[in-house]
Amino acid sequence: MSRFVRSSKYRHVFGKEAKVEQQVDNVNVSRNAWDSNYIAANNTFWAVCWETAGGGSVGVVPQTTGGKLPQQGFPLIAGHKAAVLDVDFNPFNDYILASASEDCYIKIWSIPEGGLTENMTDPVQSLQGHRRKVGNVKFSPVADNVLASTSQDFSIKIWDIATGQCKLTLEGPTDIVQSLAWNYDGSRLATTCKDKKNRIGDPRTGKWEVVEEGHQGVKGSRVVWLDDKLFTVGFSKGSEREYMLFESSNLSQIVRKGIDNSSGQLMPFYDDDTKMLYLAGKGDGNVRYYEYTGGEEYIYALSEFKTNKPCKGGCFMYKTGLNVSECEVARFLKLEVGKMVPVSFTVPRKSDLFQDDIYPDTASGAGDPALSTADYFAGKNAQPKKVNLEKGFVAKPKQAVEFVKQEIDEGPQGETELKKALAEAKNRISFLEAELVKARQAGKN
Repeated sequence: MSRFVRSSKYRHVFGKEAKVEQQVDNVNVSRNAWDSNYIAANNTFWAVCWETAGGGSVGVVPQTTGGKLPQQGFPLIAGHKAAVLDVDFNPFNDYILASASEDCYIKIWSIPEGGLTENMTDPVQSLQGHRRKVGNVKFSPVADNVLASTSQDFSIKIWDIATGQCKLTLEGPTDIVQSLAWNYDGSRLATTCKDKKNRIGDPRTGKWEVVEEGHQGVKGSRVVWLDDKLFTVGFSKGSEREYMLFESSNLSQIVRKGIDNSSGQLMPFYDDDTKMLYLAGKGDGNVRYYEYTGGEEYIYALSEFKTNKPCKGGCFMYKTGLNVSECEVARFLKLEVGKMVPVSFTVPRKSDLFQDDIYPDTASGAGDPALSTADYFAGKNAQPKKVNLEKGFVAKPKQAVEFVKQEIDEGPQGETELKKALAEAKNRISFLEAELVKARQAGKN
């Protein structure tokens, strides 16, 4: 009996861990329980939320680094008062990094060329506006210096990081926003929330276009855009891991499918160029990958990269940083306990010529914004700029960025300043109480 096999260039994609000398040991990944990827990467560096005894830190490691990091004296970004929950690189400047923390601040850092040589404590910008811990930060895919953030104050804020101003706030969620995702041209923003609802909003008007029910399980959910559709991963009422696909116009459900009964959160990643969808499981260490066709069945399972080493977090490299001569179509930076392990996904081809059918022009790490900050907030839209990978891609050297740094009062620093502030507050209270007594006596007379 003959059986029809769907044709696909990515049917035989396989994943392979990097050699030991290309893995990085002594990575002290944060033990914070917040549902984060804990790592972000570009073609020059990768940054990881770092576990430290006090305050919050970020480790920034050059992509050329392999082997063991020094256990003592490794330079860190150490400018937060509490644990760092999320990090993200500016897609148009390899040296600009945003960090979100439990201390309610977002801070913007300018990484020196070659990486850190000493601890960095002075950010180029501090963004103040959220009233509770900040859980997610995500740069716009098209506009320069535009950043979105979520917080436990149930709000999403859109920032101009160059001026330090919050340009817009989206309010409405009744619980913690668990994830957010920009669409391809940055004109819409999708979120999943602990109140079990999916939302799509306009990041320039502050209005939610559509709100509908999402995953009904008690654990967290995540969201990514699959072209013009919305894809989420989460849990059913029976605690089964599942994925769902929605129409973005009205969030009507198209596909809903169970995956397994593991308890770890799934991290979804989508490649707009190859239309491949990757689901990396926290705790189980496996990476499932699918192909999105937009056709009758929409999502087709391809294969799975399996390992017995649990995954704590991870991210994918830019397409411009891949090894095209070996037909590498994706590279996952996997965080394990004390280690970062690159995993390459490769299409098996015998020819060493450039394979233009699996490497279309890409916007992933292309290096130039399609819109200025002013044009974006004026309402203009544009498709991301793309580059061709056939002749190779050379990252731009560090560019000078002008920041209008906001003056922010972060409160007293250290025990001495705390005691001084307490004494001043007590004196102020005594003065006001005396003035209140005088006013009451004057009123009686």
